[in-house]
Amino acid sequence: MTTMKGVFLPGDFTAVLRDVEVPTPGPGQLLVRVGASGICGSDLSYIYRGHKTHVGQEGPAYKGVVAGHEPSGQVVETGPGCRRFGVGDRVIVYHISGCGRCSNCRRGHMISCSDPERRSAYGWQRDGGHAEYILVEESTAVPLPDELSYVDGALIACGFGTAYEGLLRTGVGGRDDLLVVGLGPVGLAAAMIARGLGATRVLGVERSAERAAHARSLGLFDEVLTAADGVAEALDEATGGRGCSVTMDCSGSAAGRSVAIRGAAEWGRVSLVGEGGRLETEVSDLLLHRQLTLYASWVTSLQAMEELAFRLVRWGASPQRLVTDVLPLEQADEAYRLADSGRTGKVCLVPSLDR
Repeated sequence: MTTMKGVFLPGDFTAVLRDVEVPTPGPGQLLVRVGASGICGSDLSYIYRGHKTHVGQEGPAYKGVVAGHEPSGQVVETGPGCRRFGVGDRVIVYHISGCGRCSNCRRGHMISCSDPERRSAYGWQRDGGHAEYILVEESTAVPLPDELSYVDGALIACGFGTAYEGLLRTGVGGRDDLLVVGLGPVGLAAAMIARGLGATRVLGVERSAERAAHARSLGLFDEVLTAADGVAEALDEATGGRGCSVTMDCSGSAAGRSVAIRGAAEWGRVSLVGEGGRLETEVSDLLLHRQLTLYASWVTSLQAMEELAFRLVRWGASPQRLVTDVLPLEQADEAYRLADSGRTGKVCLVPSLDR
């Protein structure tokens, strides 16, 4: 029996490395050697700090499996019936396996699979990417272009896909300026993607001094403002009092969402992608009288993730630029502490730093 190292999250602010069996692919499955696996903010809030239950579900969402829902890697073995991918192919793993039959799955939105018995998320209900190998349903694999690294692929697997979908809903393009609130990994991804989509100007708002400095260093923003008492006035000054035609909240906080709504121009479009928290707003003056449209978006579709990967290549954009820390599996506990500090950019795990 061959074993490998895998990372588990007990829910007490620690990450634990254990020996697990290397799986064997069954019908329609791929065994993927993990090249990189990202640490996501939703894992921090729902698993790492304590095992939380989603509304309407019984028991914690995390089922004690190998963690990590942002993997990319290379196929090393295929099970019977696989048709699209073969040994040697580089793939991104869409992080939900669905029933494949409901309307959401048939549209590629496995994230919203309506069959609770068949829907399973990598790193939550089935073994994820914080390991040397991951067993993947072929239907959840997305091609990773040769021009992109495994770290690039890990970022596309969740954060970049989330930002892309949120921007697509608003139709952002060459006639738009964009305000991004919350400059963690998803907010930074939104800025990079918006540049590719043609946004004329990108502004950012961030409360963490370290994250604001990191955002400025990337050259993706025309201006980064500090989230403070005077941020509304600073936005008015930066936009000539007009606001931005598109705004996106990636903070997941009531205060951040208020800034995104307040910073939108008349007839503006507001995209909400940050998980958690509440939405608290005055309706008439801020929403109705300014004719705003609000979009709520959760992750992205399988097709859009594949489209994004190839668009990033055409744009010459590298998601890996947003990463501040890459650590081996053996340092998973340190990696999670770094990510949970909120002071860094993206943190990724790799099975071995020489790969």
